[in-house]
Amino acid sequence: MTAETTGPEGPTTDPAARGREQRGWYFYDFACSVYSTSVVTVFLGPYLKSVAENAAGEDGLVRPLGIPVAPGSLFPYAISVSLVVAIVAMPLVSAAADRRGRKKPLLAAAAYIGAGATTGMFFLEGTRYLLGAFLLIVANASFAVAMMLYNAYLPQIADPDERDEVSSRGWAFGYTSGALVLVLDLVLYSAHESFGLEEGEAVRICLASAGLWWGAFALIPLRRLRDRRLPPGTAGADRPAGEGAVGGGWRQLRATVRDMRRHPLTLAFLLAYLVYNDGVQTVISQAAIFGEEELGLEKTTLITAVLLVQVLAVAGALLMARFARTHGAKRTILGALAVWTVILAAGYLLPPGAPVFFYCLAAAIGLVMGGTQALSRSLFSHLVPEGKEAEYFSAYELSDRGLSWLGPLMFGLVYQLTDSYRAAIISLVIFFVAGFALLARVPVRDAAREAGNVVPERI
Repeated sequence: MTAETTGPEGPTTDPAARGREQRGWYFYDFACSVYSTSVVTVFLGPYLKSVAENAAGEDGLVRPLGIPVAPGSLFPYAISVSLVVAIVAMPLVSAAADRRGRKKPLLAAAAYIGAGATTGMFFLEGTRYLLGAFLLIVANASFAVAMMLYNAYLPQIADPDERDEVSSRGWAFGYTSGALVLVLDLVLYSAHESFGLEEGEAVRICLASAGLWWGAFALIPLRRLRDRRLPPGTAGADRPAGEGAVGGGWRQLRATVRDMRRHPLTLAFLLAYLVYNDGVQTVISQAAIFGEEELGLEKTTLITAVLLVQVLAVAGALLMARFARTHGAKRTILGALAVWTVILAAGYLLPPGAPVFFYCLAAAIGLVMGGTQALSRSLFSHLVPEGKEAEYFSAYELSDRGLSWLGPLMFGLVYQLTDSYRAAIISLVIFFVAGFALLARVPVRDAAREAGNVVPERI
């Protein structure tokens, strides 16, 4: 699957060819979203906690590298470590992608390392909590790197007026696959005895199957996406071909930061996104463990609630794209952040053992989750200078996942200090309130002009 380098930067003018590439791009979301849904959101958090409890000492703690950790905090801590690893990896990968104009081989490598680590979770059993933490770190870091490369394709496959819709369709594809696989997981988990499986075996099959799905459907975008020749005079085209990968990566990160100082409004948007998306990612990754441990809900209830989120997220992403066409992406995102704040307050007040209220909360999350992420991605694509997509989306992905370790870290610390997942979940409100205030101050139309891009009628 050698990546050919053809064509100029930007979307092709042939509608049929552009549509074919866009449909291929959608399928990467279809491939990798099952990892976010089945592994991170539903199964791995509670299961890794139970494995860690099997290995805990008399004081109820495990000690990876000699550090005392509550079993319930191991999962959010491992998420935080994985995102620190992503911080190190993404500048190196983005520099190589922009320098050579070949994102596709790097996307393939990151995707299959992540899919392989996820498939390896089948062997997570007994007291192997260190294996589970290691595989989670590798898979999550690879997921972040691959998403950085995937997102960098958006301004290259869609015209400015198409991007909100194309980005939202990508998320809709992802939520569709997440819902489909969750239905299969629910059948397997609920009827595991009928299949001759123990509960833990059913969970491990669900984890591993997410990796196999990721790897199988990643073949479609890797066949349809094409690499682009960098235009003469762009930063990527002018880099020395023999520049070392590691040194070049860190030099490019410093160069990107210096360049972004020339685009302070783009930098201001990234800061706002860093803050509010940290809250979004933490809610997604910690929802299952909150429902199971704090609210005492059954695993089947959690799976069906997440399934509800996936189904409504498809409608929510497409609905918010319609709002963006009439009100602009920025205003639509601000409205969604207000809803997120209400959701967390309601989550704090949920009574234990009440699945109906949990389903209502899941429905609200589904309606705003996909649109928040899809419109943030398309809005940022308007603020990126041409020819610098990978390096700027590297910074975006650092904000998306690479710097989103603060939320899980806060969640884990608050739980360890209070022994309450309610306190941990309400602590995340600060990310949405601060993110709202920061985004409201960004003049996105001026930011797009400052980056030298065509400004759509609504933004």
